[in-house]
Amino acid sequence: MNTIDVEYDAASYRDIADEEFVISWVNRVLEKVERDNVELSISFVSDEEIKDLNKQYRNLDMPTDILSFVQGDSKDDDDFWPCESEEEEAQVLGDMVISPDAIKRNCENFNETLENELKRLLVHGVLHLIGMDHKTNEFKTEPMLILQEQILNDLREME
Repeated sequence: MNTIDVEYDAASYRDIADEEFVISWVNRVLEKVERDNVELSISFVSDEEIKDLNKQYRNLDMPTDILSFVQGDSKDDDDFWPCESEEEEAQVLGDMVISPDAIKRNCENFNETLENELKRLLVHGVLHLIGMDHKTNEFKTEPMLILQEQILNDLREME
């Protein structure tokens, strides 16, 4: 069983990212990437807050849509992946920080719905938390982003 903590800096963010929906979707993504018995948190924050975090941790003085902070051991550690028993202590994956303002901008820029953009960012964040990364934002050439879109499509087909 996974533990997913969702927090909001403003009550209005719940309208964009309903807690029940977020938890349900992230659990589906975790199942798809074959991870269970994990803990993670997701915080929805203002553009200003994510800009400050982006500057502090990535030296980029601008807002972004999502930041992921990985915790725990690497996925190559046999003692860490996968958790096979419910009796084992849950593994802490880390934290995602998401800007609802950036979600709205992404929707306008990419002609996407709020729900689909939220789903995409949650998949993106989970992939980072399990140890994947990308150097560019090229959807056609970056393995992580190709996998992200494949997971999105697979999960949509199951709806």
